[in-house]
Amino acid sequence: MTKITIIGSSNTDMVIKSAHLPAPGETVLGGDFFMNPGGKGANQAVAAARLGGEVHFVCKVGKDVFGETAMQQFKNEGIHTRFVTQDPLAPSGIALINVDAKGENCITVASGANNSLLPSDIDAASEIFEAGDFVLIQLETPLETVVHASALASKKRLKVVLNPAPAAELPTELFPHLYAITPNETEAEILTGVAVTDLLTAEKAANILLNKGVQHVIITLGAEGALYKTAYETQHIPVAKVVAQDTTAAGDCFNGALVVGLSEGMSWPDAIAFACKAASISVTRLGAQASMPRLNEL
Repeated sequence: MTKITIIGSSNTDMVIKSAHLPAPGETVLGGDFFMNPGGKGANQAVAAARLGGEVHFVCKVGKDVFGETAMQQFKNEGIHTRFVTQDPLAPSGIALINVDAKGENCITVASGANNSLLPSDIDAASEIFEAGDFVLIQLETPLETVVHASALASKKRLKVVLNPAPAAELPTELFPHLYAITPNETEAEILTGVAVTDLLTAEKAANILLNKGVQHVIITLGAEGALYKTAYETQHIPVAKVVAQDTTAAGDCFNGALVVGLSEGMSWPDAIAFACKAASISVTRLGAQASMPRLNEL
């Protein structure tokens, strides 16, 4: 089993499901409330662990009830937590999520301890890069930490996969360290200036990312699957049609599954198809980590 290192965020999601998403100034009544463990890093770690990956997680939580619960949740999922630390000065991250009847969502995050995951924490955990193959990172921790971790992992000849979410502009020095990047349509537009509306525009955006120094580009296209592109190959990988209940963490599920597939030696198209299938299952369920499928379900 290949070791997968995931560096990122951990949040507690507070979710309200209602008929429609509130407009500015609007109060929407009626709807179920529940709490779930979340955060892009933690979601991806749980997705990868449930699909058979040996996952080592690097993150920071608060020294509070949410942090204690998260630590226990990681252990229950079989995730290695040696480099999950608790910050005594910052609260654990919290996400407030509204989900409508069609499964669409809007999310507000109070990052808390996630913002105190610094380059020095990556240096303190640097031995985690001495073995293994893949490193998966997102953008819910400080950008300087993302750049530092990517450079360090790349120097150790690990394959760095960046899920550039939440959407943000990235420094040019980051891209050459990336083995792969996995934006959705919105993120691809922010990174390239190309509005991704179909396969042709997705390919155009992918070419720009390749020219920045990334080796492999996967643009996720929701119900249309994903576009995979390198300097030598272009493929569209479709996904099965499902009735979505909640799209929260579908991208996280995709990324966690992708690195598991690649670490198991799958080809890129097969690993992407594996990830699309996992994500299509996750959107039929409510919640973030709660929606992540297990290997036998695929």
